[in-house]
Amino acid sequence: MASSSSKKPEPRKPDPPPPGGGALFAVRVLAFAALAVPLLLRTRLDRLGARLTPAAPSPAAPVPRQEAEALARAIDRLLLAGRPLVRSGCLTRGITRYRFLRRAGVPVALHFGMTAMTAEADAGHCWLTLDGDPLGEPRDPRPLYVEMLRIPALLPPRPAEAS
Repeated sequence: MASSSSKKPEPRKPDPPPPGGGALFAVRVLAFAALAVPLLLRTRLDRLGARLTPAAPSPAAPVPRQEAEALARAIDRLLLAGRPLVRSGCLTRGITRYRFLRRAGVPVALHFGMTAMTAEADAGHCWLTLDGDPLGEPRDPRPLYVEMLRIPALLPPRPAEAS
């Protein structure tokens, strides 16, 4: 008699642990988001990039996009868990992601943009890109916002496509 058992779909595998370990990494992210981000908001724009970008050298091997996205999701979960001590919003998320993704060797860029919503109010947004494409955004913000500032200001050229 044949078995009529059907295979259940395998549950989604959890994201890999972030670099630097779980608990220590969580403390660093939450401390940075809770303490450093409010201080950075008082920094002059011409000095913001130098203060945000870690001095640690990038690893020799490039970090795959999938791993960068997993690390961004891990940071997002920590920021959510840190409320109300950690501010919500794209500014805290963008600055914190930028700092820790760059520290992990991911060559992301942090973009700040504005759009005219109405005659009375403007709306701003910040987001990350990796290899020129948005990272961790539900939709592409580039058509909606005019870029006002990018950190780092100059991005290396995109790799040439193989012919």
